[in-house]
Amino acid sequence: MGIDVDVIFKIAGVGIIVAFLVTILDQAGKKEYSQWVVLIGFIYILFQVATIVNDLFQKIKSVFYFNG
Repeated sequence: MGIDVDVIFKIAGVGIIVAFLVTILDQAGKKEYSQWVVLIGFIYILFQVATIVNDLFQKIKSVFYFNG
């Protein structure tokens, strides 16, 4: 029961990588690319969170839905 720790580490890893790439691209003067990296990272994490929320709702549904 509970959220898998691997998912938390995956989201944190993506955040660290995105922050690293944004810093490098900003210092290189490529602000447009850094904005795209942030957007893609945000969309990826949003899909990960949506999957977690979907699993949560499925578990809640299975608890309250009874086949009589």
